[in-house]
Amino acid sequence: MYSASRPYRIIAVCTGNICRSPMAELMLAEAFDAAGLADVVAVDSAGITSYEVGRPIDPRAARKLSAHRILSTSHVARVWRQEWFRDRDLILALDVDHYGWLQQAATGQGDLAKIRMLRSFDPAVAGRNTLELGIDDPWYGGHRDFDATWDLINAAVPGIVGFARNAIAGKQDDTQQVRSTS
Repeated sequence: MYSASRPYRIIAVCTGNICRSPMAELMLAEAFDAAGLADVVAVDSAGITSYEVGRPIDPRAARKLSAHRILSTSHVARVWRQEWFRDRDLILALDVDHYGWLQQAATGQGDLAKIRMLRSFDPAVAGRNTLELGIDDPWYGGHRDFDATWDLINAAVPGIVGFARNAIAGKQDDTQQVRSTS
């Protein structure tokens, strides 16, 4: 549960932490800054695998972010750590396999309540089955795939900002935080 004595912590999670999750992290950080919430919300990202640990963001993801004046040069891929269930207020899965992996790794209802599909915050698809909310890995494709990833993440950003704003203001109740997309 969020405490006003520290920032509201959000983490985006994908496979290797070089494409989707760092894009989401940096796009959200930019949005929270634009909303005047950068001092009270912290966003980071991780992968569920160690395949890419220590590597920079994929150059195609960096190019897409740069086209929107979002710098990604400081990103270094890292793998999920179990203690982040305790330290994060909202855990955003980028695809259904990440969602399932996080659910399996969770140690209790408190952890499970924090896990959401990132796209569940997009009003155009909110309420759909979890299996319909994934963002395909653009790593296997080209620039158009990174454009599509940008668009899907971007559509959810306002909903995530609003959700965090409400949580910070104490307007979230447990039913809103646990809202299922299954």
